[in-house]
Amino acid sequence: MSKLKILYVASEINPFLKTSDVANYVLKLPQAMQEMGMEIRILVPRFGLINERKNRLHEVVRLSGINISVGEEEKPLQIKVASVPNARLQVYFIDNDDYFQRKSVFTDKEDRFHEDNDERAIFFCKGVIETVKKLGWAPDIVHCNDWMTSLIPMYLKTTYKNDPVFKDTKTVFTVYDSYFSHKFDTSMMLGKVRMLDVDDDAMSNLQTGDYSGFIRTGARFSDTVIKANDAVTDDHFDPAKNNAIPLPIEAPTEASFTEFYYKLYTELKR
Repeated sequence: MSKLKILYVASEINPFLKTSDVANYVLKLPQAMQEMGMEIRILVPRFGLINERKNRLHEVVRLSGINISVGEEEKPLQIKVASVPNARLQVYFIDNDDYFQRKSVFTDKEDRFHEDNDERAIFFCKGVIETVKKLGWAPDIVHCNDWMTSLIPMYLKTTYKNDPVFKDTKTVFTVYDSYFSHKFDTSMMLGKVRMLDVDDDAMSNLQTGDYSGFIRTGARFSDTVIKANDAVTDDHFDPAKNNAIPLPIEAPTEASFTEFYYKLYTELKR
């Protein structure tokens, strides 16, 4: 069997940024899978809290320069890269001056949710896919982590379903205890989410404009859904909202962590 190619996409990764359990999870899992012989790529946003000089980020010119559409606007994409200290892992950072220069993640100093977090998520998800295309690296598995990555499974099953890079790709979506109460203006948001072959049905769960809408969308279009921890409730996976949404698999125990994911990934590609 050829070496499996796993793309990890997340809102953060330790040691570059840690504001939640996502950061540790997305460091530990790729390291374990690399040690098991899999080929790994990791993409995260370059939030303004990440110190470029300290972490030795540098721009990848050959990957930068793409414009990503967010509604009627075209936003330039910058790609930066750095290595995880004491590990053979490279991390690619999605950057844009409008979305990721502020010194915060999802909330400001007064703990107010950024009104454009929907746009930031849209830009990030589209930017990830276009970056991987430009790399010319066809992943066997795309493992999406947290709500910010939830649009990727939908795009891969619609707009990019026949793309040579992604036509055989399977998706995994891990849900964390990262609930937010903010509701987006869906009259504006859905137009920015829409791409080729992304119709009203594909975006039906996003009509609520809330956290659950993003989670249901990621779950609906993924091949496997996982709860990162016991704090994640099933409230966001109500079958009444969409019959295609699977209930998530419980997170593995520490003792079976590596074996669980190795088996999951290999079985998805059979």
